[in-house]
Amino acid sequence: MNGKDVKKIVVACDAGMGSSVMLASQLRKELKKFSVVVEHTPVNTIPEDADIVVCHQGLAARAAVGAGGKPIVKFQVFIGDPAVKSLVSAIKNGGEISA
Repeated sequence: MNGKDVKKIVVACDAGMGSSVMLASQLRKELKKFSVVVEHTPVNTIPEDADIVVCHQGLAARAAVGAGGKPIVKFQVFIGDPAVKSLVSAIKNGGEISA
């Protein structure tokens, strides 16, 4: 998927609080002028209209069940992870998203 086609990112988490909320907030700020909606949701309730799902590597299998075949960007650290940086870069520059 090309980054320019992304309209909605869902940051999926296990408990719904803490670090993943900060990640969603950070993504909202970084992508605000690109008209990308960023939502935070529990991993078991990923909305169908998500273009990309972002989740911790340990939740990827659970996220895949509810993602409906959408690309899943897996990260290891909540702030500054290379996978998330690559996603943001692809959206800003129109590159391909590697999930």
